[in-house]
Amino acid sequence: MDHEGLADALASQLNGVRRVLRRRLRAGLTVPALTGSQVELLRLVESAPGTGVSAAAAQLHLAGNSVSTQVNHLTEAGLLRREQDPADRRSVRLFLTDAAAERLNAWREARISLLAAALDALDEDERLALAAAVPALSRLASVLAEQGERA
Repeated sequence: MDHEGLADALASQLNGVRRVLRRRLRAGLTVPALTGSQVELLRLVESAPGTGVSAAAAQLHLAGNSVSTQVNHLTEAGLLRREQDPADRRSVRLFLTDAAAERLNAWREARISLLAAALDALDEDERLALAAAVPALSRLASVLAEQGERA
């Protein structure tokens, strides 16, 4: 398979797994679903507490006003907390609320449970192939991110 064929097959299969996983996770929700961008923002703030709106926008490759809108929605939903930046009173720093941390943990546990159950249905060779692909997929994500930063 040439690079273009592999790229097409990877994109198709990764999107398919992500779509089915998202649909199954949303089906079990007892709270309103968040958009993919909102989850990405929450995960970013989780990994970098105190991040600013501009830094989050740059990291997520989104327009600042889009991130500001998401911050407003997530703050109103009780999932983000804004604190004035002591170094620059015009800026805010973002932090997860306890509700957001609990929600992300529950989402993570549900995702792992769904994937583990699906992996149980595969044979050993298929599981080994997927395990062997994880480092290459991680490196692929890094290369894509680096190329995006240069663009």
